[in-house]
Amino acid sequence: MTKKIPLSLQDSLFVGFCATLLVALTGMLRLKLGLSGHSMFLMSFFYLICYGVLGRFGSMTACGVIAGIVAMALGVGKGGPMILLKFALPAIAMDLVALLLPLSMNLHWRCVILGIAGCIAWAGKVALTNMLAGMALDVVMIQWGLSVLKGGFFATLGALLVPPVLTRLKAHDLLHRDKF
Repeated sequence: MTKKIPLSLQDSLFVGFCATLLVALTGMLRLKLGLSGHSMFLMSFFYLICYGVLGRFGSMTACGVIAGIVAMALGVGKGGPMILLKFALPAIAMDLVALLLPLSMNLHWRCVILGIAGCIAWAGKVALTNMLAGMALDVVMIQWGLSVLKGGFFATLGALLVPPVLTRLKAHDLLHRDKF
Protein backbone atom coordinates (compact mmCIF):
# COMPACT_ATOMS: atom_id res chain seq x y z
CA MET A 1 0.00 0.00 0.00
CA THR A 2 1.44 3.34 -1.02
CA LYS A 3 1.25 6.33 1.22
CA LYS A 4 -0.53 9.34 -0.25
CA ILE A 5 1.52 12.50 -0.17
CA PRO A 6 -0.65 15.55 0.48
CA LEU A 7 -0.49 18.53 -1.82
CA SER A 8 2.28 20.89 -0.85
CA LEU A 9 1.60 24.56 -0.31
CA GLN A 10 3.38 25.38 -3.57
CA ASP A 11 1.19 22.91 -5.49
CA SER A 12 -1.98 24.22 -3.87
CA LEU A 13 -1.04 27.78 -4.72
CA PHE A 14 -0.39 26.74 -8.32
CA VAL A 15 -3.87 25.17 -8.58
CA GLY A 16 -5.39 28.36 -7.18
CA PHE A 17 -3.32 30.47 -9.56
CA CYS A 18 -4.46 28.46 -12.61
CA ALA A 19 -8.11 28.67 -11.50
CA THR A 20 -8.00 32.38 -10.78
CA LEU A 21 -6.15 33.18 -14.00
CA LEU A 22 -8.70 31.13 -15.94
CA VAL A 23 -11.59 33.12 -14.46
CA ALA A 24 -9.79 36.46 -14.86
CA LEU A 25 -8.97 35.83 -18.50
CA THR A 26 -12.46 34.52 -19.18
CA GLY A 27 -13.91 37.69 -17.66
CA MET A 28 -11.48 40.04 -19.40
CA LEU A 29 -11.69 38.41 -22.79
CA ARG A 30 -15.45 38.23 -23.03
CA LEU A 31 -15.36 37.90 -26.75
CA LYS A 32 -18.68 38.06 -28.51
CA LEU A 33 -17.66 35.65 -31.22
CA GLY A 34 -21.13 34.25 -31.66
CA LEU A 35 -19.60 30.77 -31.41
CA SER A 36 -20.53 28.35 -28.73
CA GLY A 37 -17.53 26.76 -27.06
CA HIS A 38 -14.80 29.39 -27.28
CA SER A 39 -14.46 29.25 -23.49
CA MET A 40 -13.20 25.67 -23.88
CA PHE A 41 -9.93 27.05 -25.25
CA LEU A 42 -8.90 28.54 -21.91
CA MET A 43 -10.47 25.77 -19.85
CA SER A 44 -8.65 22.94 -21.60
CA PHE A 45 -5.38 24.89 -21.58
CA PHE A 46 -5.37 25.72 -17.87
CA TYR A 47 -6.71 22.36 -16.69
CA LEU A 48 -4.09 20.51 -18.72
CA ILE A 49 -1.29 22.84 -17.60
CA CYS A 50 -2.35 22.24 -13.99
CA TYR A 51 -2.35 18.47 -14.54
CA GLY A 52 0.90 18.53 -16.49
CA VAL A 53 2.77 20.47 -13.83
CA LEU A 54 1.40 18.60 -10.82
CA GLY A 55 0.95 15.16 -12.39
CA ARG A 56 -1.71 14.20 -9.83
CA PHE A 57 -5.19 12.82 -10.08
CA GLY A 58 -7.66 15.43 -8.89
CA SER A 59 -5.60 18.45 -9.84
CA MET A 60 -7.91 19.33 -12.75
CA THR A 61 -10.99 18.80 -10.60
CA ALA A 62 -9.59 21.05 -7.88
CA CYS A 63 -8.76 23.70 -10.46
CA GLY A 64 -12.25 23.47 -11.98
CA VAL A 65 -14.10 23.66 -8.67
CA ILE A 66 -12.00 26.59 -7.48
CA ALA A 67 -12.53 28.35 -10.81
CA GLY A 68 -16.28 27.81 -10.53
CA ILE A 69 -16.38 29.19 -6.99
CA VAL A 70 -14.29 32.22 -7.98
CA ALA A 71 -16.50 32.81 -11.03
CA MET A 72 -19.63 32.63 -8.86
CA ALA A 73 -18.11 35.00 -6.30
CA LEU A 74 -17.06 37.53 -8.95
CA GLY A 75 -20.20 37.18 -11.04
CA VAL A 76 -18.30 36.26 -14.20
CA GLY A 77 -20.52 34.89 -16.93
CA LYS A 78 -24.18 34.16 -16.85
CA GLY A 79 -26.05 31.27 -15.36
CA GLY A 80 -25.90 31.83 -11.62
CA PRO A 81 -25.11 28.63 -9.71
CA MET A 82 -24.85 26.70 -13.00
CA ILE A 83 -21.55 28.51 -13.57
CA LEU A 84 -20.01 26.12 -11.05
CA LEU A 85 -21.05 23.19 -13.27
CA LYS A 86 -19.64 24.99 -16.30
CA PHE A 87 -16.16 24.92 -14.76
CA ALA A 88 -16.34 21.74 -12.66
CA LEU A 89 -17.89 19.21 -15.07
CA PRO A 90 -15.17 19.43 -17.75
CA ALA A 91 -12.47 19.19 -15.09
CA ILE A 92 -14.03 16.11 -13.48
CA ALA A 93 -14.43 14.42 -16.87
CA MET A 94 -10.84 15.20 -17.82
CA ASP A 95 -9.56 13.79 -14.52
CA LEU A 96 -11.56 10.58 -14.94
CA VAL A 97 -10.43 10.08 -18.54
CA ALA A 98 -6.81 10.78 -17.50
CA LEU A 99 -7.01 7.70 -15.27
CA LEU A 100 -7.83 5.55 -18.29
CA LEU A 101 -5.16 6.86 -20.66
CA PRO A 102 -1.81 5.07 -20.69
CA LEU A 103 1.22 7.16 -19.83
CA SER A 104 3.04 5.68 -22.82
CA MET A 105 0.68 7.49 -25.20
CA ASN A 106 2.05 10.52 -27.03
CA LEU A 107 1.64 13.73 -24.99
CA HIS A 108 -0.10 15.58 -27.84
CA TRP A 109 -2.70 12.84 -28.22
CA ARG A 110 -3.30 12.62 -24.47
CA CYS A 111 -3.90 16.37 -24.30
CA VAL A 112 -6.29 16.32 -27.26
CA ILE A 113 -8.25 13.36 -25.87
CA LEU A 114 -8.53 15.01 -22.46
CA GLY A 115 -9.60 18.29 -24.06
CA ILE A 116 -12.32 16.54 -26.07
CA ALA A 117 -13.52 14.68 -22.95
CA GLY A 118 -13.81 18.00 -21.14
CA CYS A 119 -15.70 19.45 -24.08
CA ILE A 120 -18.22 16.61 -24.09
CA ALA A 121 -18.89 17.19 -20.37
CA TRP A 122 -19.15 20.95 -20.96
CA ALA A 123 -21.70 20.32 -23.71
CA GLY A 124 -23.58 18.11 -21.26
CA LYS A 125 -24.03 21.13 -19.00
CA VAL A 126 -25.42 23.05 -22.00
CA ALA A 127 -27.83 20.19 -22.73
CA LEU A 128 -28.93 20.08 -19.08
CA THR A 129 -29.59 23.82 -19.11
CA ASN A 130 -31.62 23.50 -22.32
CA MET A 131 -33.66 20.61 -20.88
CA LEU A 132 -34.39 22.61 -17.73
CA ALA A 133 -35.57 25.46 -19.96
CA GLY A 134 -38.13 23.09 -21.52
CA MET A 135 -36.55 22.53 -24.92
CA ALA A 136 -37.66 19.47 -26.90
CA LEU A 137 -35.32 16.47 -26.56
CA ASP A 138 -34.47 16.23 -30.26
CA VAL A 139 -33.52 19.91 -30.34
CA VAL A 140 -31.46 19.43 -27.15
CA MET A 141 -29.52 16.61 -28.82
CA ILE A 142 -28.88 18.70 -31.95
CA GLN A 143 -27.68 21.61 -29.81
CA TRP A 144 -25.50 19.22 -27.79
CA GLY A 145 -23.90 17.88 -30.96
CA LEU A 146 -23.22 21.38 -32.26
CA SER A 147 -21.74 22.37 -28.91
CA VAL A 148 -19.43 19.36 -28.98
CA LEU A 149 -18.26 20.22 -32.50
CA LYS A 150 -17.68 23.92 -31.83
CA GLY A 151 -16.27 23.44 -28.35
CA GLY A 152 -14.16 20.51 -29.52
CA PHE A 153 -12.41 22.74 -32.02
CA PHE A 154 -11.45 25.25 -29.35
CA ALA A 155 -10.61 22.55 -26.80
CA THR A 156 -8.26 20.94 -29.30
CA LEU A 157 -6.55 24.25 -29.99
CA GLY A 158 -6.06 24.86 -26.26
CA ALA A 159 -4.85 21.29 -25.70
CA LEU A 160 -2.28 21.54 -28.49
CA LEU A 161 -0.68 24.53 -26.77
CA VAL A 162 0.06 22.53 -23.62
CA PRO A 163 2.90 20.21 -24.79
CA PRO A 164 5.16 23.07 -25.96
CA VAL A 165 4.60 24.92 -22.68
CA LEU A 166 5.39 21.80 -20.63
CA THR A 167 8.47 21.17 -22.79
CA ARG A 168 9.72 24.70 -22.14
CA LEU A 169 9.07 24.39 -18.41
CA LYS A 170 10.96 21.10 -18.33
CA ALA A 171 13.85 22.56 -20.36
CA HIS A 172 14.28 25.29 -17.74
CA ASP A 173 14.09 22.78 -14.86
CA LEU A 174 10.78 24.14 -13.62
CA LEU A 175 9.07 20.75 -13.70
CA HIS A 176 10.19 18.33 -11.05
CA ARG A 177 7.89 15.49 -12.04
CA ASP A 178 7.91 13.28 -15.10
CA LYS A 179 4.45 11.80 -14.60
CA PHE A 180 2.67 13.60 -17.44
